[in-house]
Parts: sequence; C-alpha cells; structure tokens
Amino acid sequence: TFVFLAICCAAAIAAALVGISDNLPGILLALGAAIALVLAAVHPWRSAKRFGLLLCVAVLGFVLFGVLHNVFEGVADRVEGVAALRILLQGLGVVAFLLAILICPPAILVGAVGAIVMYIRNRHRPPQARPERGG
Repeated sequence: TFVFLAICCAAAIAAALVGISDNLPGILLALGAAIALVLAAVHPWRSAKRFGLLLCVAVLGFVLFGVLHNVFEGVADRVEGVAALRILLQGLGVVAFLLAILICPPAILVGAVGAIVMYIRNRHRPPQARPERGG
C-alpha cells in the first residue's frame, strides 16, 4: 500500500512540475498517479466480484459526478448577491469535475483489468481454494 501511495505522490508531483495543460507526458503522469491511488486501495483484493463491483461503481460515479459538475456550475451561474454561496458551488463543481475526470476513469480501468485477471486466475482453482470475500 505504501509503495503505491509513494508512486502516486511521485507521479502527482512530476505531473505538477511538467504541467498537464495540453501536455501528454503531464497528463499521463496524472493518470498514473490516479491509477496508483486506486491500486493502493484495491491491491489486496483477490476476487473478480470485488473488481466487478469497483467497475460498476466507477462507471456510475463517472456519470454522477459529471452531472453534479454541470448542476453545480449551472446553479452557481444563477446565484446572485451571495458571493460565498457562488464560490462554494463553483468549488463543488470543480471537485466533482476532478473526481469524474481523474479518479473514475482509472478506477474503471483497474476494475475491468482486475475483474478479468482475477476471473482467469481463479477459474482453475478448486472451490475451496477460491477466496469468498475477495481478500
């Protein structure tokens, strides 16, 4: 877990130094940091079912956070007179956007690859050797 977190931090710092605005190496470093963050949480899992659940939740999260981003931005544009509320809504919109773009796609990738790998790995094991709860 700590190795994946260290990789995440190193890749995030490198992405910040290189820059991610229209810069493919910086974007790939940010994507690598997000993948390492997801892997830090899920690397002990040994069940295709858990990775499949991650895949489903990440797809739903992508849609949900995309919609929330648009809702927060739309409501923030209509708020007049209360600057603090407008700033809060814009901040929530940014957070929802970053979750939808930087966390959900790597979680989708890790969930899909993990489900396939664990399905292939566990299908030849006898039933008593298969992990029931995923790790």
